[in-house]
Amino acid sequence: MTASKRLFDCIAYQLEKFPKEDMLAAKENGKWRTYSTKEIKNSVDSLTAGLLQLGVSGNDMTTENRDKIAIISNNRPEWLVTDMAVQQSGAILVPVYPTTSQNEIEFIFNDASVKYVFVSSLELYERVKTIQHKIPSLKDIFTFAEIENATHWSKLLIPLNDDVLASVEASKQKVTGDCLATIIYTSGTTGVPKGVMLSHNNIICCIEFSKESFPFDDNPNRKALSFLPLNHIFEKTVSYIYTFSGYSIYYAESMDTIGANLQEVKPDVFTTVPRLLEKVYERIMSKGVELKGIKRKLFFWAVELGKKYDNRINRGFFYNMQLSVANKLVFSKWREALGGNISYIVVGGAACQERLMRIFNAAKIPLYEGYGPTENSPVISINGRLPGRQKYGTVGPVINGIECKLEEDGEICVKGPTVMEGYYKRPDLTAETIINGWLHTGDIGTFEDGIFLRITDRKKELFKTSGGKYVAPAAIENKLKESRFIEQIIIVGPERKFVGALIVPSFTALTDWCKQNNITYTNNAEMVRNPQVQEFYKQIVENYNQNFNHVEQIKKFELLPNEWSVETGEMTPKLSLKRKVIMEKFKDAIERIYA
Repeated sequence: MTASKRLFDCIAYQLEKFPKEDMLAAKENGKWRTYSTKEIKNSVDSLTAGLLQLGVSGNDMTTENRDKIAIISNNRPEWLVTDMAVQQSGAILVPVYPTTSQNEIEFIFNDASVKYVFVSSLELYERVKTIQHKIPSLKDIFTFAEIENATHWSKLLIPLNDDVLASVEASKQKVTGDCLATIIYTSGTTGVPKGVMLSHNNIICCIEFSKESFPFDDNPNRKALSFLPLNHIFEKTVSYIYTFSGYSIYYAESMDTIGANLQEVKPDVFTTVPRLLEKVYERIMSKGVELKGIKRKLFFWAVELGKKYDNRINRGFFYNMQLSVANKLVFSKWREALGGNISYIVVGGAACQERLMRIFNAAKIPLYEGYGPTENSPVISINGRLPGRQKYGTVGPVINGIECKLEEDGEICVKGPTVMEGYYKRPDLTAETIINGWLHTGDIGTFEDGIFLRITDRKKELFKTSGGKYVAPAAIENKLKESRFIEQIIIVGPERKFVGALIVPSFTALTDWCKQNNITYTNNAEMVRNPQVQEFYKQIVENYNQNFNHVEQIKKFELLPNEWSVETGEMTPKLSLKRKVIMEKFKDAIERIYA
């Protein structure tokens, strides 16, 4: 790819190898606006010069003495421009989720001594402005939107000339691969946010290893749609993979417009988390339920065929012929809904249901699951595109360039140049997490066929019943989520006499079922209390219980009337469940299970 070890060198690399008219693109005033590689380079250099003029310090390149600059924004071209300009100035970027609460923003900004922040909207501007007096280090707030009495980011852009470019180049020369590129605060599912320190080398090595192992091909004709938050290391690293590979990056307007944006952009690739994929599948299934007669039969026949698909097994001429018919009559419409041009989708961030892997791949929508924590920049393993490198239900082979081992209890540990520098200002936590160079991930796994890594649970989420038996909740939860009637589920039961569950129904599917069974109700709460609904879910749970041994089987459950979300506090911004929050928030429901 490149001998360089700095992220911002992706611009010079792209200019040399495949200069583009649409390096980045976004919807502006209802139309797609493209930005060329040259235009992005000029914007990055111009903003770098503006930061240097502000006195942003990169003279002393020790982590503690370098300025920290935050960004709280939706995905947009200005995000990457700001990221690279901050890098070139010698400062360190501290990205924050737009959904982060004021209390967490205050903690992160004070912990990192953030000097300046870039925000995208009036709402975010006001959220930071309200707490600015509590953050002594914060000098100013810059906005991407035009906001009255706020400083628009364009005011920082300095016209380029030879002297300005010379000062920018001098600043860039001070930045080496060993320098920190970013501090990413992980919200996690419990506790106070921790600042993960990642150097240019960490992320560049992850890019190189991933490009080689997946592999990502160099192809300037490819387009990617970006919608996962850029402040998460998964989307950020992938964005630099795209840039070094010559792909154009188109930013979705919002999570709500992904479907329309897929139709407009017709991307070759995008990344997603399982929760969003589940939503796509649920929408497809609800459309199938609405069909009548032969069309409905064809739809569900195709889905059942897809569930049996396995890329490692040839199911014979008759199955292959049927699948070919299903692809022509049914799955072709699924592909069209995704823009009709998908070469591959990479899914990560949490465990993906094996059923979805089978169905989407059967539908010629290539889906590849990967795995890795922020602390590893992040990729540890990924199912590959080459023959023999994919196995559904696993997160694939470990990528080239890093070592992986399993501890006696099954904990996954990795060593290599992708492992973080440590947690910012937390040498105690760093020492607990990185032992003799090995990053202890906290995830439990096994190797299948000698190369495929399967995640079985989180070490901290394993629990004992009062009978002393260990239970791994993730495997049970993932299995039950295969039901189209279960939207979300969390297994409970530490130090209790049996395993229980909190279940959020899929209200789209359940509403259809209630109509078919002439069940009347006025709201979700009334629906889930209905005895027939309760009995229906009891049957669903009992059917799935057959997959587990006696101690793992769900004996009692509570149906909840509202979906868990980031906004209501039960999910992290990357759409993982906050177990501790849910356990506390719904403790009354849990007590009813064990009453």
